[in-house]
This record gives sequence, structure tokens and C-alpha cells, in this order.
Amino acid sequence: MPYILQTNKLTKTIGGKNLVTNVSMHVEKGGIYGFLGPNGAGKTTVMKMITNLWKPTEGSIELFGQKLTPNSYEVLKRMGSIIEFPTFYDHLSGKENLVLHCEYMGYYNPGSIDNALEMLNLASAGKKPVREFSLGMKQRLGIARAILSKPELLILDEPANGLDPAGMKQIRDLLEMLCTEYGITVILSSHILSEVESIADTIGVISHGVLKKEVTMKEISEMSLAYIELSVINTKRASYVLADKSGLDNFKIVEDGKIRIYDYNVSVQELSKVLALNDVEIVAIGKKAESLEDYFLKITGEV
Repeated sequence: MPYILQTNKLTKTIGGKNLVTNVSMHVEKGGIYGFLGPNGAGKTTVMKMITNLWKPTEGSIELFGQKLTPNSYEVLKRMGSIIEFPTFYDHLSGKENLVLHCEYMGYYNPGSIDNALEMLNLASAGKKPVREFSLGMKQRLGIARAILSKPELLILDEPANGLDPAGMKQIRDLLEMLCTEYGITVILSSHILSEVESIADTIGVISHGVLKKEVTMKEISEMSLAYIELSVINTKRASYVLADKSGLDNFKIVEDGKIRIYDYNVSVQELSKVLALNDVEIVAIGKKAESLEDYFLKITGEV
């Protein structure tokens, strides 16, 4: 089985409007797939269809080598998920909510609930009613519920919502552990690019309901994403000198006073000399490498 999850031209239309169009995802087993996109891009819509909460208008979904149908109950038992914000019975404790989840999932494994609460730093809070939980605690309890039965595929929609930096790191470490030690495949949607950059093996970039790109983090690191960043007083004058005197055309003004030159083989010293000789006042110049954020913004057309 080449992919644990594969979608084929997935489309969802509501009220005559396409929320997502022809989305074809390919998620390999045992890795972490970062699903990136701005708010409203279609991430949650795709995840709702994968978990059978919504039915596609067009297209199909394959999970574990089987086509997903409205009656794919056994297939769905092999998944854990958080879609949007997790909900609970507020009058019950965290532990009681997890016991209830195990009962309707038909999962009975002594110690699994305490283990999940411990992994999410909720052991002491497990006896409190959920109505007393903070937003971050509810988010962690939702993740505990999602991983409780050790699913083969874990789908998390913006799991860092409500978490402080320490909580985000805890979740990142947990997901890496689940992937490496238990072989769980993770699909993680987020708009926090730095978090995805530090954890994902592969990313899918969606914008305006269209999957723009699927690429591994290794491929991104191997791309020619390096550039020279130039800060000057007069960008118009500097652009003229770069084009007319240095013969460069692969550069972009990214904001007032800053220019990125994507010909990485250009000598910084020679460039500085040409600019200075042509009365361009340089504030700063140096070689840099694009981050995932730069790549993401380029793919989605946000810059």
C-alpha cells in the first residue's frame, strides 16, 4: 500500500460555492504530514470529508487501501481525530469523558486512559469537571482522546490552538514520539508555519480551496531557496543599478527598503562595490536562506 491516505479530485460544494476543488492528497504511512493554509483555505473541509463528517460533492477518498463510503465504520475505528475545537460533557471529569469515549469505541485496555492523561500532563486534572478546564487543557484532553486507542492515523486540526509555547513544544514532542515509537501516521493542519517546519516530513499547501503543492521538507531544503537580502535607502535607484549595471533580473522588492536577489552565485563584495560606485547607499547586505514561511507565501501568492 503506497499511501495510508489518498484523495482523488476531492470537491465540496455548498450553496453553489466550491469550498475545495479537485484536492488530491497523498499521505505516506509512518510520517507527519503538515497541511498548511490560511484561515478559510479549506483545511477543515478536507479533514471533515476524510473523517466522514461531510460527504464529498465529487471525488473519492482511500483510507488504508479501501475506498471510504458512508458505511466505513471499521475503517474509521483505525483513526483518531480532532476537527475544529474538541467538545466534551462539561459536567463530567476529564477521565470520565475518556471512559465514555472508550465505551462507544469498543476499546477496553486497562491503563490506557491514565497513560493518555499522563502523556498530556493531565493526570492531576483528570478528576476535575471539564467546565473548569482552560482552553489549552481542553485542547490537550482532545488530543488525549484522539490518541487513546493508539490509532494508525491521527488527524489533528490546528492542535496548537489555545496552547502556550511550552504546551506547543510538548505536543510537538508527543507527535514525534507517536510517529517514531508507535508508527502512527499524523496529519496536522496549521497556520503556524514554524511549528510545521520543525516537525513535518511532508507538507501540502492549500489556498482558496486548491491544493497548490505537496513537497517533502527534504526537497524544500535541497531547493535553491537561498538569496541575498539588500537593504538600501533608495530601492528605485538600487533596482536600476542591479538591472543596468550588474545585469541582474532575478530580484524582488519585498518591502520598502529591502530587495531580495535570487542569484545566489553573485558576489556580495562585488555587488556592494557596484552599488557604492553608483551612489546607492547600503544599510545592510548579506546572504540568507528562505524559511518555510517564505516558501509558503510564494506558493499561495501572498507575496
